Amino acid sequence: MSSEPLVSQVLLVDDERHIRLAAGQTLELEGYDVTPLTSAEAALPLLSDEWPGVVVTDINMPGIDGLELMRRVMAIDADLPVILISGHGDISMAVSAIRDGAYDFIEKPFASELLLDVVRRAMDKRRLTLENRRLRIELETQSAPGPRIIGNTPQIQQLRRLIRAIADTPADILITAETGSGKDLLARFIHEHSIRCEKNFVAINCGAVPENLIESELFGHEAGAFTDAKARRIGKFEHANGGTLFLDEIESMPMPLQIKLLRVLEERAIERLGSNKVIPLDLRIVAATKVDLRKLCEEGGFREDLYYRLNVLRVDIPPLRERRDDIPLLFHHFALVASAQYAREVLPLQAERMHSLMTHDWPGNVRELRNLAERYVLLGESCIFDFDNRPITHSDAGSGMTLPEQIDRFEKMLLHTELARHGGSIKDTLVSLGLPRKTLYDKMKKYGLDKDDYKS
Repeated sequence: MSSEPLVSQVLLVDDERHIRLAAGQTLELEGYDVTPLTSAEAALPLLSDEWPGVVVTDINMPGIDGLELMRRVMAIDADLPVILISGHGDISMAVSAIRDGAYDFIEKPFASELLLDVVRRAMDKRRLTLENRRLRIELETQSAPGPRIIGNTPQIQQLRRLIRAIADTPADILITAETGSGKDLLARFIHEHSIRCEKNFVAINCGAVPENLIESELFGHEAGAFTDAKARRIGKFEHANGGTLFLDEIESMPMPLQIKLLRVLEERAIERLGSNKVIPLDLRIVAATKVDLRKLCEEGGFREDLYYRLNVLRVDIPPLRERRDDIPLLFHHFALVASAQYAREVLPLQAERMHSLMTHDWPGNVRELRNLAERYVLLGESCIFDFDNRPITHSDAGSGMTLPEQIDRFEKMLLHTELARHGGSIKDTLVSLGLPRKTLYDKMKKYGLDKDDYKS
């Protein structure tokens, strides 16, 4: 889900109080978030190239006038719309300012309809600008071939920031997470968004390969290295050269092989079984575990030196029960994927059904939610209350939360449900919820909801 703020903010800069009051009231009644200011000096610190709105400013003001404010705004972001309010004697000046980049000008006295029309068009332009920028970033990250990290909770936002910071580093990474949390997806995401993305991503589940074969799988072998080794085989390490090797369930790796892995990590080189030739490697190891490796080391089940060598950069994926606010978005995403896969229509999920999902324990984490979304597309709402031939278990999800916090969670869930049901249509959503437009926008802003995330 996008975390972009709603594009509905207006900085109204005018030293005349009656203009600020009249224009501000007009814009607020239309649903805009208006910040009235008496000077340009107060406006400039509020602006950035990501600021989601437009500036409406008088030309004649003490200190920094409207034209100088426009120039400084354009230095911050040349695409941020500035609307000038001009007196009769300022018209030629305003026309010249438009040639210099101002979006438009309004001559005093002006009708409310004219102000709303100009601001609406400027707001559409700003929305399009920010959306195009967001899409460019999305194309470089989320929309690139490969997996996506979906969610908007603070835990997931922090996870994305961490991944951006470490994606291009050569250091090895240890991912820790419960079963079904998406360790494989995250490892692929790191690879796809790193400078190694053009090379191979090679995954091996250390717990799924027989112990007598795993060494050959990793290191490869020469013909005749052992019985049935009739030809040379390139191992996973060598195949991942230049790219990323993902070792899932690293805790299952046999102890003798842990020693050899430690050597590879330290020397960045291997020898195929049956060969004395050293093959240098340029690769990054991403290991993943569902257990506490430190505790396993203390119990003698894992080498301590290997643990510290792998644990250069550690990434923890939060379980789904710790980021419940992501459940509606994840369910919506998985349902759309299943709809495309099975050529079935996605019917809107009723609020009470979504409430059941929000309070479920999710022992299987995201994998369990994805499977349920697929069954929902195939079987309908009946599967929400009884899947895997067992009833949904509910945690005491509200314990420790104040009444206002629980109300906020339920309100956010209802907003999500209605936005999803209406494909992101603000008009239909406010009608179904019986809310004024400004109230709906305020609540969407409060909960970080973006109508564009619900367009199919």
